[in-house]
Amino acid sequence: MDKGVYALVLRNSYREVRIGALGMREFAAGSHIYVGSARGSGGLARVERHLRLAFHHDRPPRWHIDYLLLDPHFAPVAVVTAATDRDCECDLARAIAGSSVPGFGCSDCACPSHLFYRPGDPVTEIASAFQGIGLDARITRIKNEGNEHRV
Repeated sequence: MDKGVYALVLRNSYREVRIGALGMREFAAGSHIYVGSARGSGGLARVERHLRLAFHHDRPPRWHIDYLLLDPHFAPVAVVTAATDRDCECDLARAIAGSSVPGFGCSDCACPSHLFYRPGDPVTEIASAFQGIGLDARITRIKNEGNEHRV
């Protein structure tokens, strides 16, 4: 599978969630955008791992994003991906920026956050952010049907 970068969009109602060592965090109702890197051996298959966890709860949380994926008040609704060999996860996070959850998903870099908030649907904005850093975005909408998902 291709290596690359992605932005996972979750829709949620207002919620307080304990995020591992970050502790309790408040999440406003709307959309949250998680920026991640898929440059490891599995490449962009990492996105499927996130979706499997969200719909099947097949393992305990390990990463910050896992806490949201396991919470029933957060639903994956879209993912924007781009195949690239560049290390550009932080560039994408800076291009999206805005309202964020401090310290989320960025323990291995100097970014203030890799989780951003928007009150509405941010997919068009995310695709523009990909384009702004020179990447061709692929948008996939996720249809939630019970405990199954379709892309």
